[in-house]
Amino acid sequence: MSKPFSPEAGSKMAHFPQFLTSLADFARLRRLALFAVLAAAGLPQAADARASGYDGVWNVTFATTRGNCSSGYSVPFTVTGTRVSSAGGGRVSGRVKRSGAVAVHVSVGASHASGGGRLAGVNGAGTWKGLISGDRCSGTWQATRT
Repeated sequence: MSKPFSPEAGSKMAHFPQFLTSLADFARLRRLALFAVLAAAGLPQAADARASGYDGVWNVTFATTRGNCSSGYSVPFTVTGTRVSSAGGGRVSGRVKRSGAVAVHVSVGASHASGGGRLAGVNGAGTWKGLISGDRCSGTWQATRT
């Protein structure tokens, strides 16, 4: 014998589509969480550079070892994460890696120079070359974080 239709049986069936919607929502949330994890995985380089302690203002003093350019001039750089920029005194652009390896380009008016080296703790050093006031020069640099 079959039972007659009851409102209780109908209400259980009425919740079935909500259950499916909840599963679909759960699947969407799961995909969103996976996307967030994958997106965050692309950030460790910048986070690691900040964690390694290069952030701050660095005063860089240049010495000329080749060419007819003056020595002893300074340019302040700012390091934020992996990015090197000017802290005043010309245009500065560059990158610092987790290891402290740094590559920078500096320009002031018609003069420009590129350099590379390494930062470690509160000090850094490296070499540079460029065209300063019309003269081709090269040399070394020393940096101290202020």
